Amino acid sequence: MASNTILSSGIRNNLLTLQQTTAQQSVIQNRLATGKKVNSAIDNPVNYFTSASLNDRANQLTGLLDGISNGVQTIQAASKGIDGVTKLVQSLQSTIKQAQADAAQNRPTKAGTALATATEAAVANKSLKDIALDKKIASADAVADPATASSPGDIGLNTSTSPVAAISITVGTTTYTASFNNANATIRDVVNEINKSGLVTAFVDEKGQLNIKGNGSEPVDFGFGVGADATAATTAAGTGTGNTAIGFSALDAAVATTTITSSNVTSAVRSNLIDQYNTLRDQIDDLAKDSSFNGINLLQGDRLSIVFNEKTGNNQTRLDIQGSTLSAQNLGIDQAINTQLAGFVNFQNDLDLEKASAALTGALSSLKSLASTFGSNLSVAQTRQDFTKELVNTLKTGGDNLVLADPNEEGASLLALNTRQQLSQTALSLANQAEQGVLRLFG
Repeated sequence: MASNTILSSGIRNNLLTLQQTTAQQSVIQNRLATGKKVNSAIDNPVNYFTSASLNDRANQLTGLLDGISNGVQTIQAASKGIDGVTKLVQSLQSTIKQAQADAAQNRPTKAGTALATATEAAVANKSLKDIALDKKIASADAVADPATASSPGDIGLNTSTSPVAAISITVGTTTYTASFNNANATIRDVVNEINKSGLVTAFVDEKGQLNIKGNGSEPVDFGFGVGADATAATTAAGTGTGNTAIGFSALDAAVATTTITSSNVTSAVRSNLIDQYNTLRDQIDDLAKDSSFNGINLLQGDRLSIVFNEKTGNNQTRLDIQGSTLSAQNLGIDQAINTQLAGFVNFQNDLDLEKASAALTGALSSLKSLASTFGSNLSVAQTRQDFTKELVNTLKTGGDNLVLADPNEEGASLLALNTRQQLSQTALSLANQAEQGVLRLFG
């Protein structure tokens, strides 16, 4: 038969207080051990589940950071590729400039027959060059007069029937015409009018010959003529009826103008530059193909998608970047060769070199525009990367604030409970001593 031990009211109250203190010590010791004041839904269901939700989102965003980082590196790889291609295009420009500098051998040049003779030089006591430059182009009759000590002479055109002279110069699709009064005009005036065209250069050499040299490598059609007025003279120059008077003959029977072509000398310097140019051009394609990161190449037309949040569907935020296929051909940079062929750059032709130079300038503009686009996208991606990192930190901090314990506060509470426990134990001991005093009455 079980027996019940009867405790006095004082002992029982002290014992209950001691039990409560021990229980509170256990809770605080658990908080200090785990670092959390809310370890389960039982402790605080609202804080527990809110913290869990915030930490879950933080973990999801942390997972997205890897994708954002890869996206940033992919854009940077493409940007570095554009920088490299830009340097190659600039090297191509340098090659073109070297080819243009080596132009003298390929200029169309023609020298007319001498406009002065040794007999005139002896009589006038001047050089053949000076005699030719000083000769008038017309006189009162159509008979050429030689230079003398007192007269510059003339080339035999009649001022009475043809008082106006004109020149006509055609290079490619560009034609230059000019007319002037020939009453007192000299060969020097003709040279000056020709030089005003900007298409060719004229000069009289030491042999007394009028020379015409193209400023480019395109063939030159040159005509000289005289007439009753500017219109008639220009028409005559267009058919070159006066060419023979200034030492040039008509090479084309159908069109009386003198056609001046290059000597067809292939410049060795330009030929050597062709290989250099084409090698640089090929490197553009190779460099663009190597500008990939993690299997995505924005310079080869690949598409990049960077996801910024953990949601799906219409609520998902992302950055989609469509790449471009970067190649020398797409930039308008043609291959260089040594002959005239459509779709290629003839390094022996100045006009082709000018077109190639313009194409390279356009290519640099296209690269600058593409670099600007990628730079803008990179800025967006990096901004979202930094924002996501900060948001993850905010979410984790907010979640922790709901469940983490304050060690200072919990330590102070534990110290207080330890003190209370000692006091409770002392009170319990005193209560027991009071009961033991009753036993001494029976001693």
